[in-house]
Amino acid sequence: MSVKKLLDLSGKVALVTGGSRGLGLQIAEAMGEMGAKLALTARKADELAQAKEHLERMHFEIFTHACDHSKAASVQSAVTAMMQQYGQIDILINNAGTSWGAPAEEHPLEGWQKVIDLNLTGLFLTTQLVGKLSMIPRRHGRIVNIASIAGLLGNDVHLQRSLAYNTSKGGVVNFTRALAAEWGQYNITVNAIAPGFFPSKMTKGILQQIGETTIAHTPLARLGSDEDLKGLAVLLASDASAHITGQIVAVDGGATII
Repeated sequence: MSVKKLLDLSGKVALVTGGSRGLGLQIAEAMGEMGAKLALTARKADELAQAKEHLERMHFEIFTHACDHSKAASVQSAVTAMMQQYGQIDILINNAGTSWGAPAEEHPLEGWQKVIDLNLTGLFLTTQLVGKLSMIPRRHGRIVNIASIAGLLGNDVHLQRSLAYNTSKGGVVNFTRALAAEWGQYNITVNAIAPGFFPSKMTKGILQQIGETTIAHTPLARLGSDEDLKGLAVLLASDASAHITGQIVAVDGGATII
């Protein structure tokens, strides 16, 4: 089979959570460009509508549904609607997430729960339902979890203090490995991308404080760009990654090697 055919996503349905902006929208663009039908969720309906208009201008087929992935009922509603629309979900990009910065000794329980409920429990709820309704019965699926290099490292307290976020992303890393081992029998691959610092609405505040320092400690001497996740996301969503599972790939300009 040609490499072009291996990477082709035509006829596949890709669900991208948190797909209305930032990294999620970039990945949705990549899925659509490679031929996938798109299913997008986001908590804010207005941002989701804007993303839908943007992707339709690129001539992609897209279905959207507002969803708070930290709530089981909301996940059930969104995934059920997408199954009714498309009949299947072949690719799941678990991107929805949030952060909260605070010293550990002062970290509010509200902030801890908000981060864990969305970044970890929400990912579990969505993956479980997509697996149960589509991937396991069809004996095929590609799951790509968006982790973070924050889940691979401790905190540099001179840069930021984000205990809940780092903990949640560490959980995503081992969730990926554990589920890959369990669902391999169904021909479902489960991998994770661990981005470094990318400009986004979520990172805007922290990058204003530590952007220059981050760049100085990155071998490629820059932040992530709008294009840097697309190729890897397509690879892990496609048949080209059929023998890759349980892997966590850092996209960080080399920040985690020094």
